[in-house]
Amino acid sequence: MAITVKMPQLGESVTEGTIGSWLVEPGQKVEKYDSLVEVITDKVTAEVPSPAAGTVGEILAPAGQLLTVGEPICTLEGADEEGDQATPPASQEPPLPVVSPSVGQAVVTPPEPARPLAPAAVGPSPEPAANRQGFISPAVRALADEHGLDLQLVRGTGFEGRITKRDVMLFLEGGQASPEAATAPPAAATAPPPATVPRDSAQPEQAAIGERITLTPMRRAIAEHMVRSRHTSPHAWTMMEVDMSGVAAARARNREAFKKTTGQDLSLLPFAMQATCRALRAVPTMNAYFDQDSVVLQREINLGLAVSVPDGLIVPVVRQADRYSIAGLAQAAAELIERARSGRARLEDVEGGTFTLNNAGALGTVMSQAIINQPQAAILVMDAVIRRPVVVGDAIAIRPMMNLCLSFDHRINDGAAAAKLLGTVKGWLEAVNPDTPIY
Repeated sequence: MAITVKMPQLGESVTEGTIGSWLVEPGQKVEKYDSLVEVITDKVTAEVPSPAAGTVGEILAPAGQLLTVGEPICTLEGADEEGDQATPPASQEPPLPVVSPSVGQAVVTPPEPARPLAPAAVGPSPEPAANRQGFISPAVRALADEHGLDLQLVRGTGFEGRITKRDVMLFLEGGQASPEAATAPPAAATAPPPATVPRDSAQPEQAAIGERITLTPMRRAIAEHMVRSRHTSPHAWTMMEVDMSGVAAARARNREAFKKTTGQDLSLLPFAMQATCRALRAVPTMNAYFDQDSVVLQREINLGLAVSVPDGLIVPVVRQADRYSIAGLAQAAAELIERARSGRARLEDVEGGTFTLNNAGALGTVMSQAIINQPQAAILVMDAVIRRPVVVGDAIAIRPMMNLCLSFDHRINDGAAAAKLLGTVKGWLEAVNPDTPIY
C-alpha cells in the first residue's frame, strides 16, 4: 500500500519547518527509521525517519519549502499498514530524530516538569570532523566514525553541498565519491554576477551594485522570529554598571584548580548565571510569560544561553539552573555550548527556557539592546568587562566594569521591576570575593 509521509511534530512548540535537503530519491528503497529528509526548524535541524519500509514515491515538498506540521512531504510505496502515519504511534517509541543546531529561540508554553542536568565534570571534547562541504549531521558523523572514514574524501550532494548518509554509503560501497557529487559544481561556487543596468535605465544606479544572497533556512527563521517578537512585545530597555573586581578575584583564585579538575576554563559566565537565578527568585514576574488576560509565573528557572553558531544562533537551556553551584553551572553551560557548536545538540537542549542570558561581551560588545526570546518576559545581556576609571569613595580608581543590559516586555513588568532585577544581579556580583565558594 502507499502512504503519505507528513511533516512530524519535532518538538512541543514546533509548528513548522523548512525542507533542508532530501536524503533519498524517488524509487529508492528504504527501511523503517531510515532518514528521509532534513527539516530545519527555528530550534534545530532534524533528520525525519521513514515510518515504514517501502519505496520512495513522489517528493511532494522540494528543498527550501516551508511546511506546517501535518502537511505532506512525500509518498511511500509498498509500505505496510503500521506505517500509515507520518510518524509512528507514540506507543512504539521509535528512536528520536538526530538533531543539530539551528537558530534557537525556544518558545515556552506552560512548562513541563524539567529534570536538572547532572553537574558532572566535562572534559575537553574532540573537535568535530573537518568538513569542507559545511555542516555534517551527527548521523553522518557517527556513520563515518563507525567505518573510520575521512569525510574530506566524500563530496556532498545535499543542501548547500552537505554530505548526506547516502553520500557516505555510496562512497563506502564504491570507494569513491557518489556519481552525483563527481559532476556537481563545487559547493563554494557562487552565482554569476548580475547584469549591469544601463545608466539610462529607469532603475536606480545602485540596483546594479552588489550581490543578492538568498536567505538560508536558518536566517529565514531568525528573521521571522525577531520580527514576531518586536510585533508581540512592547520592548523596553535599561542598563546598570557592575564593578566586577570581586568576581575577577574569585575567578583568579579558583581558575587553575578548576582547570585541573574539569579540563575547562572558569569564565565569568557562571557567576552571572548564579546572580541571574537569584534575581529571578527575587523578581518572579521576570521569570514569566504573558497569556492573554494573565501573567503566568514559571515554577522553575530554566536559563537559556544565547550561543552563536555558523550563520545564526541557538539557545540551549540549563534546566533548574537555580539548583546549581557556580562550578555546576560552569560545567552544565560548557557541555550545552560544546554540543551546540559541534552539531550534537538535542531537541530537549533547546526547549523549555524561561529566561535568556546573552554573553555578548565575549564578542567585545559594551552596550546591547537584545530582542526578547518569545514568549519570555525579558532577556539579559552581559557586555564586555572593561577596565576604566571610576569614583570609589573620594578617590578615582581603575576597576573592571561591565554593563548589564536588560530588554523586557512592558506588558508584564515596569521599570521598577527591571531596576530591581538588575540591582539584585549587580548587588550579588559586587559582593563576590576570593573566599566565595564555587562548589
